[in-house]
Amino acid sequence: MKAGAAPVLDSQGRYRVVKRVTLVGALVNAFLALGKLIIGWLGHSQALIADGVHSLSDLLTDAVVLIAARHGSHPPDPEHPYGHRRVETVATTGLGLFLVMVALGIGADAVIHLLEPEARPMPEAIVLAAAALSVLAKEGLYRYTLAAARRLRSAMLRANAWHHRSDAISSLVVIVGVGVALMGYPWLDAVAALAVSVMIAKEGGEIAWQSLRELIDTGLEPEEVKKLEAAILDVDGVRALHMLRTRTHGGHALVDVHIQVDPRLSVSEGHQIGEMVRRRLVEHMEDVDDVMVHVDPEDDEECSPCHHLPLRNKVLAHVEDTWRSRGIPVEKIMLHYLEGKVAIDVFVPLSHVRDVDEARALARELAEEARNENVGEVHVHFTVL
Repeated sequence: MKAGAAPVLDSQGRYRVVKRVTLVGALVNAFLALGKLIIGWLGHSQALIADGVHSLSDLLTDAVVLIAARHGSHPPDPEHPYGHRRVETVATTGLGLFLVMVALGIGADAVIHLLEPEARPMPEAIVLAAAALSVLAKEGLYRYTLAAARRLRSAMLRANAWHHRSDAISSLVVIVGVGVALMGYPWLDAVAALAVSVMIAKEGGEIAWQSLRELIDTGLEPEEVKKLEAAILDVDGVRALHMLRTRTHGGHALVDVHIQVDPRLSVSEGHQIGEMVRRRLVEHMEDVDDVMVHVDPEDDEECSPCHHLPLRNKVLAHVEDTWRSRGIPVEKIMLHYLEGKVAIDVFVPLSHVRDVDEARALARELAEEARNENVGEVHVHFTVL
C-alpha cells in the first residue's frame, strides 16, 4: 500500500465502484429528464425542454461509461499485456468531445435567442421549481461522482462528473433566464447561456486533450519526474540513473529507467537493487503502477561502448586453451564489459603455487597471454578450498 493512500482496488473492485456510481447517476438522470420534459411542455418553457434533452444525453454517456469500465476492468491477456485501461481513456476522450458539442449547442441556441429575442416563449413560474430541483440533484451527482473519480484516479469518471455539473449549470441558466424573463428582460437569459456554454466547452476540451495526451504516451509532469529521480537515487546501491521514461495508462503511470550500479557486483545483487527500486516506486509513489528497471554497469545513454565486443566463448577461445595446456586448473572466469573492453577475473587454486613470488609471476603471465585489442585488465585471484 502506498504511504498515506487509500487501499488500492483491483480491476474488479474498481469496476464495481464505477458501476455503482454510474447506475446511481443514470437513475437520477432518467427521473430528471422525464420530469423536465413534462414540466417544460406544461409550463411552455423551451429552455427546460432543452435542459431535459441535455439530461437524456447524460443517459447516453452513462451507458458509455459502464461499457468502457466493464471492458477496461478485464485483466491483462496475451493480446493486451498492459491491460485494458485505455478503453477508459478512449471513452474519456469521447465524453470530453461530447461536452464540447453540448456546449456548442447551448451557445448556438443562445446566439439565436439574442438575435431573435421574440422567438423565446414566455415560461410559467412552475418551471423555476423543476429547474431548482435539477440543480440540487445534478450538483449532488457531480460531487458524488467526482469523489469516486479522485479515489480511483479515473479521468473517465471525472469527465462524467463534469457532465453532471454541466447539466446543473444549464438548469441554473434556466432559473436565471426564467426569472429574468418574468421580470421583463428575456435577452439576459441568452447572455447567461452563452457564458455557460464557453465554460462547459473549456472543461470538455481540457478533458479530451488530457486523454489524447495519454493516448500518445505523454510523460509525467517535470515535478513528478523529479520525485521519481529522488526516490530512485535514495535506494542503496544506485550510483546514478539515466533514460528515465514515463507514460500514463488509464490514470496510472508506467516507468522505465536504467540504473547504474557497481560493475563488479554479482548478477543477483544487481537484480536485488533493481527490484528494490521497482518496489520503492510502486509502493510509495501514488500514481506509479508498474516499473521496468534495467541495471547497467556504466552509462550507456549516449552510446553502448561494448556493443562491438564478442561474448564469452569468443573472448576466451584464444586464452583458455593456453592456460589449460600449461596445466593451470582455472576454476572460474568472470568477464566484465566496461569502457569498450573486457576485464577478466581468473580464479586459480592457491595450491597451484608455492609462494607469493610465484603467484605474482603466474598472474603476470596469464594477464599477458590474455591481452589483445579487446581485453583490458586481467586479474588473477587465488582461492583456498
